[in-house]
Amino acid sequence: MSLMKIRQATINDYDQIMTILKDGANQLAERGVDQWQGEYPSPDQIKEDIEKGFAYLAVSADGETVGVISIVEAPDHSYDQLHGKWLLDTDKYVVIHRVAIHSKHAGHGYATKLLTEVIDYIRDNRKDVDSIRIDTHENNTAMQHLIDKMNFTKVGELHGVYRPDEISYVYENVRD
Repeated sequence: MSLMKIRQATINDYDQIMTILKDGANQLAERGVDQWQGEYPSPDQIKEDIEKGFAYLAVSADGETVGVISIVEAPDHSYDQLHGKWLLDTDKYVVIHRVAIHSKHAGHGYATKLLTEVIDYIRDNRKDVDSIRIDTHENNTAMQHLIDKMNFTKVGELHGVYRPDEISYVYENVRD
């Protein structure tokens, strides 16, 4: 598996981010997962991610942009409606959102590499962060598997936060 870097996105990367997210939505649809099939992630959401410095690009060793990820600073109000209980009751957390690897780069382990890279980066450089949180659609088994592999613990569910009737599983990874 080749090395990967993450780089903070600028507004010049907006079109590329939207392309990768749209491709991600298509991949989900092909697998029969009803996630990202509506207005989310919206253009406004992505512009806000970029403006706030939350949006990152995943760049492979040969300089190709293979994917995108957002690292959102607390507070994340999508979690106000959590059905469940955090491992750690803290406001010192970040949330990983909007993870996608473009289909033409699928099957190279990039999603694993990207999450590993981001988690290591947060652990090493963000001593102010005690908890990393993430969620995914109840039917997105590929992402659930990846999240489990990264030592996250399932802490609860969100009901209808992203779209009406949509259930998402919520996970947390706490600093040792």
